[in-house]
Amino acid sequence: MLRPSHPLFALLLLAPLAACSHGGDRPKADLAASKVTTIGVNAYLWRASLDTLGFMPLLQTDSNGGVIVTDWYANPQAPGERVKLTVSILDQDLRADAIRVAALRQVSQNGQWVAAPVQAATTQKLEDIILTRARDLRRAAVAG
Repeated sequence: MLRPSHPLFALLLLAPLAACSHGGDRPKADLAASKVTTIGVNAYLWRASLDTLGFMPLLQTDSNGGVIVTDWYANPQAPGERVKLTVSILDQDLRADAIRVAALRQVSQNGQWVAAPVQAATTQKLEDIILTRARDLRRAAVAG
């Protein structure tokens, strides 16, 4: 689980916006990683998403639809900025294109919160962190 002192917070809170896109064909599914749960999405991606976002207040979690929405989070080291995340798990298979992270960022200007850009690299980094954690969880389950 990430803590407010984690270096990712600086990336989350201080990065300018660019569009995030994932193109290309979807790779073949890893059948060993598919349908590992009775919830609507891949259980490893779901657990890894909750673990990764555990430091943020959650507004909505829907395991059947595969959606996690956080409330606004301000890093104590940068109280003039805040972020809100939406994680969508799109598949029952454990694969890179089965997870999407969307981020909103605001900065305080004259006492009001104003929308600010978020770099695509920020959301891509979060997707990578979640995917790595999900793979670790799967390895531990298969080995254990």
